[in-house]
This record gives sequence, C-alpha cells and structure tokens, in this order.
Amino acid sequence: MGIQDKIANTAQDVKGKAKEALGDATDNDRLEAEGKLDQAGASAKQAGEKVKDAAKDVMGR
Repeated sequence: MGIQDKIANTAQDVKGKAKEALGDATDNDRLEAEGKLDQAGASAKQAGEKVKDAAKDVMGR
C-alpha cells in the first residue's frame, strides 16, 4: 500500500468519525450514518490495498 493511499484512507476514516460524532451530538441521524459509511469505505479500501500487497508478495514483485 502506497503512503498516499494510507494517508487518504486515514483521512477518510477520521472524517467519518468526526461526522458520526457530530451527528450523534446534534441528533442528526443522516450525518451520523454518513460518518459510519465513510468509515466503512475507508476500511474497505484498506482491505483492498492489503490484498493487492499480499498478491504482489506472492507473485514475487
């Protein structure tokens, strides 16, 4: 996983956590759900990058 991908995924996760917290604090269910969705997207991207890295290791690159 490239450093730029890690930074982007982490930023998306942090953004999601902030949205979720703000939504919870203001009783805004839509914003809270968006935050959870952002976090899930970041996790999925990180998992995909790990699979790509593992495949590269297997292929000997």
